[in-house]
Order: sequence, then C-alpha cells, then structure tokens
Amino acid sequence: MKNSSKNLSILFLLIIFFAFGCSTTNQQDNIDELVVSQSGDPVTLDPHGTNDNRSNLLVVQIFDTLVWQDEALQIHPGLAEDWSQIDDRTYEFTLRQDVYFHNEEPLLASDVEFSLLRTASSATSSPILGQLDPSTIEVVDDYKIRVGTYEPFSPLLAHLAHPTASIVSEKAVATYGEQGFGQNPVGTGPFQFEQWILGDQVELSRNENYHGDLAGVEKLTIRNITETANRLIELETGQVDIALEIAPADISRAENHEHLTLIREPNLRTHYIGFNTQQEPFDDVRIRQAISYAVDIHLIIETILEGSGTPTIGPISPAVWGSHPNLEAYDYNPDRARELLEAAGLSDGFSTKILTDDDTLRMSIATALRSQLEAVGIQAEIETLDWATFLDATSSGEHQIFIMGWTTVTADADYGLYPLFHSSQFGSGGNRTFYDNDLVNQLLEAARMEQDEDSRVNYYLEVQELIVEEAPWIYLYIEEAVIGLANNINGFRANPTGNHYFSRVYFD
Repeated sequence: MKNSSKNLSILFLLIIFFAFGCSTTNQQDNIDELVVSQSGDPVTLDPHGTNDNRSNLLVVQIFDTLVWQDEALQIHPGLAEDWSQIDDRTYEFTLRQDVYFHNEEPLLASDVEFSLLRTASSATSSPILGQLDPSTIEVVDDYKIRVGTYEPFSPLLAHLAHPTASIVSEKAVATYGEQGFGQNPVGTGPFQFEQWILGDQVELSRNENYHGDLAGVEKLTIRNITETANRLIELETGQVDIALEIAPADISRAENHEHLTLIREPNLRTHYIGFNTQQEPFDDVRIRQAISYAVDIHLIIETILEGSGTPTIGPISPAVWGSHPNLEAYDYNPDRARELLEAAGLSDGFSTKILTDDDTLRMSIATALRSQLEAVGIQAEIETLDWATFLDATSSGEHQIFIMGWTTVTADADYGLYPLFHSSQFGSGGNRTFYDNDLVNQLLEAARMEQDEDSRVNYYLEVQELIVEEAPWIYLYIEEAVIGLANNINGFRANPTGNHYFSRVYFD
C-alpha cells in the first residue's frame, strides 16, 4: 500500500512537473518571439521595389536609412552620424563606421551610392527620391558621400527618412539578382530575414551585430490576417501579441478585454475614393463633382467605421505641414448630384465599376458607395482583387472608380500632393487618378524648390483649392490607428506614419 501510494505520488509530481515544464517552455517561446498581425501580405521586401504600407512595415525592421523620423516626426541620425548642407542642392553625409549588413559585409559609402542610384531609377520610388541628380552623387571616401538634386529640394531630409530610401547591400543584390533580392533582403536593420511563407507570414530574427540597441525579442513574425474579426480573435487567444488595424466593429470588445490594451491615435493616412480622370465619363469634372455630392461620407464613418475616422475635406491630414485649414467641403446633396449629371448629359445615369482590394473595410465602403450611387441613377459593379493585383490594375489604368489610401510619411505637403496629383507620377508613382492639370504641376514644382517656408505654404494652399474643385478624389477620412496589444507588451510606440519600430518592444 505504501509503495502504491508512493508511486502514485511520484507519478502525480511527474505529471505536474511535465505540465509546468511545457508551460514554461511555451511561455519562453512567447517571450522570445513577437508576433504581429497586419491585413495582408507585403508586395516585396525590396525597399526600392514598392511603396505600400504592408511592405514598408517589414522594410523598416530589416533596413536602415541615412536619417530617420521618430514618432514626433523629428529627424535623427541613422546610418549617417552627421551631415551638412554644402549649397541649396547638395548635402554631405558622414557614415557610421560600426555598421555591418546581415551578410557580414561592412557598410560603405559605395553601398549608399548604389542604393540611392537604384532608388532614384525605380518607378515606385521616384516620388520619394526622383529629385536626386545621379551625376552629383559622389563617394568622397569609404564613410563620406555627397548627394545632390536637380533643383533645390527643401524636403530632402524628410524624404531620405522614407523606407524606400533604405540602404541595401550592393553585394547581396548582385548575389540574388534584382528580382530575387525582394525575397532575400539584406539590410543593416535590427532584424534580419529568415523566411517568407507567401500568403501567411514573414519571419525575422534579431540582428545580433546591430549597430544600435539590440532588439528586445529574438524573433519577429509578421502574420497576414486578412479577416478583421480573426485579427482580434488571434490577439485574444494569445496567438498574436500586437494586432494592427483592429476593425471598428471590434473596438468596444477590445477596449473591455481585461488582458488587452487598445491604442487609438490619428495618423497621417487619408482614405479616398478615386476616379480615373482619363476615362469617360470621369474625364468630365461635372461627373466627378456629382458623385462627390452623392456620397454621404458622415454616414460611412458613422456606420462602417463606427466613428473611428475623422472626416476630411482635403487630400492631406491636418497634421501634415502645409495642409489647408479652410477648404470647402462637398456636402451630401443628391439633388445637386442629379443636376450635375443632367448638365453633363447623363440624366439617366450610367454604369461603372468600383475596384477595391480584399480589405474588409474597403469592401464595406464599396458596398455603401454602390448603394449611394444607385440613389442618383448610377449603376455600379464591385470588383475585388488581392492587394498586389489591385496595385497593378490601378497603376496601369485598368479602373474607373477605386478605393485607396495614402500616408504622407514625410509629414511634408510635398509628399502628400506631388506623387498623387503631378502628371509625371501617373500610375505606380502615386497618381492613380491620372489627374493632369498644368497649373497644379507648376505650383507643385515651384513649391518643392522654394526655400522660404511661407511661400511654400502658399503654393500648397492654392494646389489644394484647385484639387478639391476638380474632384479627382472624394475625400473620405483621416485614419485612426487602432492597435491591440497584449498586456505584457512593453516599449511599443505607435508611429503616425504606420511604420512602427518593433525592435524596442519587449515582454514583461
């Protein structure tokens, strides 16, 4: 009897020990690995091959830039420890000498030269560094480089902080090739690439040779969770530690969850409905204005966003330098919409197509838009594409109406207006409405060369007034970043650009 009891006691202790040991191991795994969810796959991990938010979120973990912007949008030294402006077109940057790429090659000025030339020649990166004059990029020595622009370019430093200005390893690009580098990225950032499971997740590991503070976790996994409800469920069940883009319908539930923290902060992203202004009937400003009057933006925000966005009457957030504070909005006015349709010879309406990606929120907005267009006699079909295909379609002009967003990452009006409305930026440059106005072009060109801030602002104010009048966009709302965190997360700070730095995150 004694032996039997003793054996049972030992067995019980072993079971407890085994269970505790497994629990400890799982907990340790969770501590070592930070799992973050976003709404879709990146397009590529090559910073010079794309300019979309989902890709840039990964880029800022893997790569560094010469300078970087903090959460207050202030410029700080990055790979460049110092810089000076030689004249109104030229800067000289002095590089840190303790930086190595993930392939253990040292960072040299030749890599910076290669990266900047590559960025300047990329169609998707041209809105950021298309002003660079390749003939002026000069390697002074291994750790000093001069960079010039075609014309004076006031927001250059802010543009050099953009993720698409990331510095890549010239040797790695040669090794993997231009196409292969996007799936085998090599940077100098706090995390290095491990693997990309397409449609599922990207896995990174801590860069143990990082030149700055080491990341607070050993592994970082960015998961693709398209369904909004699933992002919260995965956060609640501990499968995800940080969930970006919590859906409006889930805000209350997340706020009241005892094991979660919810962050809600306005950011620099404007959501809009765009028209292809080169296609009939949207080449007629009266049609674009008619639809602007036909859309009840406040109803969309109230019902679909459940109040989580701020209505906007212009293309850039009020937080962006150079935004217009006194634009005149298109109020919801179906009667005025019908009058404009009649004036344009389309009193009986017409048929069109609304193009959107597979983001749940945008699909809901498309459904509401279709209903509101029907009320003024316009019949609309909705077509939904995956993110990469959607970007290709809107770049090549295969659309009539589309729903999208733009983040003015630099927090300067140049980046919130030039890529989106200058005719040189058609398609992948950012101008997916194919909007073309000579006066707008001239004002935008003058503004980016102007050194006097008051004069620059005046240019941008006039541009915004012209754009609102000509209505290539319907201005929907300024996004509110809604991010869910597990309560044991420390060190996370939401960046208004949406490019959050996860290297500072650690667990209790």
